[in-house]
Amino acid sequence: MHDTVIVGAGPVGLFLACELRLAGCSVVVLEREPELRSPWKAEPLGMRGLSAASVEAFYRRGLLRPLLTASGVRDDPGAAPDADEPSPPRSAGHFAGMMLDPARVDLAALPFRLPGPAVEGVMTNLEAIETVLTEQATELGVEIRRGVTVSAVTQDEDGVVARAGGHEYAARWLVGCDGGRSTVRRLAGFEFVGTEPQFTGYVMLATVADLEKLRPGFNLTPTGMYLRTHRDGHIGMTDFDGGAFDRSQRPTRDHLQAVLRRVSGTDVTLGDVRLAASFTDRAMQTTTYRQGRVMLAGDAAHIHSPLGGQGLNLGLGDAVNLGWKLAASVHGHAPDGLLDTYTRERHPVGAGVLDWSRAQVAVMRPDPHARAIQGVVRDLLGTRDGTTHVFERTSGSSNRYDLGSEHPLTGRSAPDFRIAHGIRLGDLMHDGRGVVLDLSADRALHGSARGWEGRIRYAVGPARDDLGLGAVLVRPDGTVAWAGGRDPDCAAFERAAGQWFGSPEL
Repeated sequence: MHDTVIVGAGPVGLFLACELRLAGCSVVVLEREPELRSPWKAEPLGMRGLSAASVEAFYRRGLLRPLLTASGVRDDPGAAPDADEPSPPRSAGHFAGMMLDPARVDLAALPFRLPGPAVEGVMTNLEAIETVLTEQATELGVEIRRGVTVSAVTQDEDGVVARAGGHEYAARWLVGCDGGRSTVRRLAGFEFVGTEPQFTGYVMLATVADLEKLRPGFNLTPTGMYLRTHRDGHIGMTDFDGGAFDRSQRPTRDHLQAVLRRVSGTDVTLGDVRLAASFTDRAMQTTTYRQGRVMLAGDAAHIHSPLGGQGLNLGLGDAVNLGWKLAASVHGHAPDGLLDTYTRERHPVGAGVLDWSRAQVAVMRPDPHARAIQGVVRDLLGTRDGTTHVFERTSGSSNRYDLGSEHPLTGRSAPDFRIAHGIRLGDLMHDGRGVVLDLSADRALHGSARGWEGRIRYAVGPARDDLGLGAVLVRPDGTVAWAGGRDPDCAAFERAAGQWFGSPEL
């Protein structure tokens, strides 16, 4: 019996598997696709943008440099190593195809931001992400079985069994990371609710006889939207047909050409279509992320349109949040209710992304009312406050879990404090443990922290910029669980440590 079975070896399932193995759990990953590589994962079709929050997750596990190398990114994102202030972002994304000007992002308005190597997003591709995570998982001892399809899931009070490829895989827990059409979600009986689609979207790699007729970038038109990237023949488009095109069909060249002509308002001609697929903006979410011993993460728990590219980032956030909590439950030192906080913390984040997606779809609709709203939104995005607000949402900077504390840093992603000898908080988190940074002059928490020595790393300052704090307790997912003043309260620290890491070791 394994501690955990993970169904799905995409980025979310692989990241979760690595988190569990770092914590000493036995993990088997079941993946229906026989091979890792696919033209849908490589550039240009597999291109994805990782938000600053996702880049932080890779950085905190020592995987940022391998990811950048695999992605062909030469320069580290973020500020120079010795910078005193964060650098402005090099790109700021878009809202409904309306691009943001990074020069308008107000860095002073972003909460608790310190310079570091993971303060902005990175363009990469699914193949690079999965290659890096597969190598890490293999090195850690994760068992990955490809070419097996889960056909049944049963559970009782003691464990769960997944049947796949004629074999049964027994575990104490099972996590479905198997995408928007999740088999685990269906077999385990999760309720999936939301809104029906407004459009059918298409992405293709094709030759275009008269490519000059299509303007580069995002183009909102009176009949829809199309996107022409820097890669010749890589085209996306949305047709507001109520999601009428059946995704089980393969879009033909004639169909794609007709849609492209309609939404672009040109007589552009397609030649050979090498790859093409369709999707919709259906926005659905499970009412809970856990049913007994079965949990969901990533697209298995929530689906929405790919506008803004937030699906991958949302799923990686699920994996980071769930991993350490599930590991604590496996090892028996989780405080009461810890695993329930997975749904409590991540469901509102997912719901927010679904609404953000719906808002973009509403703005893009090809009707006079939407075009009027587009004008208002463009005006707002032309302001510093408007650009900063959208950047906060899409970068993850505005995420904050309600952890029951009034301190404005609690529940947010921890700033990358830099302490003695250039060591950063991110450097201290490679092993997946929590961290307490004691920035006080007299090492006030040294004695208290000993009770959680196996679960929390103790590190002492001073920090180059302590933001007025004397101590910070950081969960393994990078969230600040507690923050203390210049003279930190040991009793308050111990209560917070017990709340998130269980009883102290005797």
